[in-house]
Amino acid sequence: MDSVTQAALGAAVAVAVMGKSTPVKKAALWGAAAGTLPDLDVFWNFGDDLSNMLRHRGETHAFFYQTLFSPLLAWLICRWHQQQALFLRWWLAIWLVLITHSLLDTFTTYGTQLALPFSDYPFALESIFVIDPLYTLPLLIGVGLAWRLPGRGLGFNQLGLLLASLYLGWGLAAQHWVLWQLDRMHPELAHYERLVQPTALNTLVWRIVVMDQAGYREGFYALNDGTTPIEFRQHVFPKQTQALRQLPQAKELTRFSHGFVGYFQRGELLTMADLRMGMQGNYAFEFSLACQQDNELEPIAVVQLDKPYQMLEMWTWAFRRFWLDTKPLSAITVRNQPDCT
Repeated sequence: MDSVTQAALGAAVAVAVMGKSTPVKKAALWGAAAGTLPDLDVFWNFGDDLSNMLRHRGETHAFFYQTLFSPLLAWLICRWHQQQALFLRWWLAIWLVLITHSLLDTFTTYGTQLALPFSDYPFALESIFVIDPLYTLPLLIGVGLAWRLPGRGLGFNQLGLLLASLYLGWGLAAQHWVLWQLDRMHPELAHYERLVQPTALNTLVWRIVVMDQAGYREGFYALNDGTTPIEFRQHVFPKQTQALRQLPQAKELTRFSHGFVGYFQRGELLTMADLRMGMQGNYAFEFSLACQQDNELEPIAVVQLDKPYQMLEMWTWAFRRFWLDTKPLSAITVRNQPDCT
């Protein structure tokens, strides 16, 4: 999730754990700070664009390392504020802040490697978008009221946590409803790999991706569609796809994205994209992979394509889609495309 949401969740969790044992302001600020710490891995360079993507939400999001780190941070907080008697409570607060950060990320699509160093499996429930104001606002309001109303406001903070948690449950329920509708309308797709995820900034319009050997199908279902059939657009991969799939970088992205990788041809340039993050050709992570020259396929350096990620446009489209306007998104312009020459 975005940094504001993680800070709000961290503050709310810390305030709830510390209760009346320490001022709300102190608990909220330390909780917000600890809640953003795991995402500092975005500033680490792991060598190339693809590795930077695959290693994000890695060690800093793993329960094992968070458990080791939480008593150290709790000890520093106690030393700073001369609250050694509250060490165990601060330890629990910081541990829960870090753990809930990773658990919340798991509800999104990206993939969170909770089990490192024992497993690098990227867990992803794909039931909430990485930014969703309806999840964040109850947390912000609850913490704000607890801050402004010392003592009396702690109940509002707990209510904010409850409402935010219920919203996560709503996302899972809506996702399963859409999957049920998909199975009912298109039983012939049941044996394919399928992805059901919310579109930008909402849980009312859902995107469905169905993978096959030739390419993938993309469709959308709004919760007010009722029995309106889900329509799919077929996207066919380039003829070189089978060879591209054998490249080590393509295999790495395939593992991380649970198989939802798309291949595209831009002139002589062949690219791969994580189909889970974006829609209708607007993908957050698309990488150069190879060049085709004189019918020969030559692997090149894997570099992320420089193009705008049109989140606002996707949200606007989803808003229109909820009212049954199915106009597709406009084409995406790629800037500074890697050169095959």
